[in-house]
Amino acid sequence: MGGLGAPRALLASLAGLLLACGGQDVTDETSMSALPPEEDFLGAESQALLGGWPWPNPAPTTPAVALALEVENGVGKPLRVREGSTFFINQIDIRSFVTSRKDQGLNNLIRQSDFGGVGWLGVRQVDQESVGAPGPYTRRRYYREAAWMNLPSHFIVEQVDARGRITGVPILLNAGVEHQRRPGLDDFFIRRFRGIQTATGCATPNDCSAATSFEEEAILELRNAYDHAKRQTLSLRPETRALRLRWTLRPGAPYEIPVEQVRNAQYAYGFRIGVEPLTRARADGTYAPGTEIAFQLTLRDGAGNRLHPRGYLPPYNQVAPDGTDSGLQYYRAFFDATATYYRRKHRERMLMTQIIGPAQHIQPIRSVVALEAFLDPAVDEQVVATPERDGVFSQFATLPFANVLFGGAFIDPALWDMPNTDTWKFKLPANAAPGTYLVTVKGRRTYLGEDLPGSTTIEIQVGTRQRTEPKLTTGPCTSCHSQGGELSEVLHANENRAACAGCHAPLAFELEGPIFVRTHFIHSRSNRFDAPLHQCSSCHLTKESIQRTSKAACLSCHKSYPANHVAQFGPIESMYVGGGAESFQQCTGACHTRHPGSGL
Repeated sequence: MGGLGAPRALLASLAGLLLACGGQDVTDETSMSALPPEEDFLGAESQALLGGWPWPNPAPTTPAVALALEVENGVGKPLRVREGSTFFINQIDIRSFVTSRKDQGLNNLIRQSDFGGVGWLGVRQVDQESVGAPGPYTRRRYYREAAWMNLPSHFIVEQVDARGRITGVPILLNAGVEHQRRPGLDDFFIRRFRGIQTATGCATPNDCSAATSFEEEAILELRNAYDHAKRQTLSLRPETRALRLRWTLRPGAPYEIPVEQVRNAQYAYGFRIGVEPLTRARADGTYAPGTEIAFQLTLRDGAGNRLHPRGYLPPYNQVAPDGTDSGLQYYRAFFDATATYYRRKHRERMLMTQIIGPAQHIQPIRSVVALEAFLDPAVDEQVVATPERDGVFSQFATLPFANVLFGGAFIDPALWDMPNTDTWKFKLPANAAPGTYLVTVKGRRTYLGEDLPGSTTIEIQVGTRQRTEPKLTTGPCTSCHSQGGELSEVLHANENRAACAGCHAPLAFELEGPIFVRTHFIHSRSNRFDAPLHQCSSCHLTKESIQRTSKAACLSCHKSYPANHVAQFGPIESMYVGGGAESFQQCTGACHTRHPGSGL
């Protein structure tokens, strides 16, 4: 739509409104091909209402920037953007919530919020998870199947001046539906529509009868524009003061997002992460087992400008929860709770690093990292896997260090006012196996409307100059993750799947960390995975890779198991892994050596 004339864009808007009233979906531009010339389409009076239409539509001179839009309780979050830039819509976050002192499901949300009229027929609870052991607990119930989640809908984005007159060509975005993947029609790779009820102060994971604090919320998350949607662009006019966001399920109540265009912005768009070892390798370019290696991080914008001084990262309180002027972000789930798949995981914005190796031994880590490991003031970098216990070595560190992040939250708030460092040390075990070790840093930058993930992986050689490679037992992901949904763009923007397991060890407060748990859970819930779920060969490459049975492996996909399993292994207590830390222990080597219909 970005290249269409104004009348075509306006007809696209009308088509979107028609769709909200039951009209057909719009699949292409054929129906708009026979329009009269632009100058004959509207009269002078109508042109005046459109703020001086026809608007010039100059070709952008720089690549379009990924723009993130946010609305909460019907109010658009003000945007500051770099003047003269061209944008495509890469992210839309809309949230509405109400609070209550009684457990009423989502009834207050449906009656009182700006989502009340979008259609809630059919809504039902599909999952539940409680956190906060040993108590009091926070219980979250997740709702889906509401009519608005299953109806095709569109967003129309209009730029308007101070008087509300349209100042540029609108663009039309297909939000799709939650439960279908429609290649060529959907404009966003990630589409998550949710109802959530959060109860705090529960006596047990399942008993919230005495709780008096309930939050009901509706969440719409659209992220990662497909390649065809990236071609629908906005070049903001000087007189533009807001973006009007129309949703075809609320055609009479558009959202308005104030816009300030920043002239001579200090930084460029884009995000680069650099990491280098400060400890010199031996003469042959390798490190000896037992060596402690210092590393340093450098965060830059797309033009290479530093986002922080060398040797320094700002105090936590200067960054969280909203970031710095340069776009730096730290972990912020203390302020905006996240839940894998169901709630705003992209807004967690963890800055983190890991080492894992040797590459030929990389595998999922199943040893649970205790909360105490994050609070020890003497430990900045946590060992999460050892060769003896896990078959691979791994160590990670959050930045700022975990004893600052979590220590400031739970022990001493003054830790959040301390300056932080951009260096850390990983210590190789004395029995480190020779090979290639991967060092990865992941983070996120939000700057003048752009919200981007980033990651970088470097390799170091330990004990040998011979490069070794990982032996992945799953893939390829590109059969679905493509055309804007590549792993190099979604999640942490990390396409090296071998460089995931260290950061994604199971944590005592987030047991669903391992990639196999998240992959099973997300693909089994999304209903947009094209192959039958029991057909393990869609992702798994070997029969052996599906034979390590555990609660975490099975119950991250299956929602139930037989009564004799309940009697032997206990009831299901977690929608992610089935139970607690024991969920990662292998149940047996004698049963479940094959999966019916697996194709392996």
